[in-house]
Amino acid sequence: MSDMFDQTFRKVLAVSASDAPTPGGGSVSAMVGTLGVAMTAMVGNLTIGKPKYVEVEPEVKEITAKAYYIINRLEKLVAADIAAFGKFMDVYRLPKNTDEEKAKREEAMQKALKTATNEPMEIARTLLEALVVTEQLSKIGNTMAISDAGVAAYVCEAAINSVLLSADINIPMVKDQDFVNGVVAEKNKIVAEAKRLKDLAVATVNERMK
Repeated sequence: MSDMFDQTFRKVLAVSASDAPTPGGGSVSAMVGTLGVAMTAMVGNLTIGKPKYVEVEPEVKEITAKAYYIINRLEKLVAADIAAFGKFMDVYRLPKNTDEEKAKREEAMQKALKTATNEPMEIARTLLEALVVTEQLSKIGNTMAISDAGVAAYVCEAAINSVLLSADINIPMVKDQDFVNGVVAEKNKIVAEAKRLKDLAVATVNERMK
């Protein structure tokens, strides 16, 4: 199922809880992340048009538009993640009776593993963008709804940490060490930056709620 965003929430929960291979952890993490970014958009929408925030309205409009872009991007990435896993499973079904078949299967497997790693990495990058705009909005958004910017920050960081597990599980099977080293290095940077942005946003939210 690659049309998750066209399903009812109850249907999404049912298929996620079932023994169906998809959506898995990567896709679920991305979907959870969209809810976090939606909170960023909501705070933006509750700020736009308010006389008290007229001076920051242009910036808030830009942030809100970016939040909607990220939501749409994540929807596409959910479909891509599900498709990548489908191709990965297809490789498992390839014959391996002869040396030639085994070699072709291993080559296909390595390619599929990289794709199945790249998709969650792209989801994490996109969610990091969500944290950037959330942290920006935490400083200028409507104080009446600013707690939801904190919600967005917490949810997006959690989604990043969870989606990266979908990369972690593939890494030990990838033979291209340069690829592995690159992924691990970027993953560590994303995790550190996500925590930094979340901490900044939450600190600002807490201060502005006083």
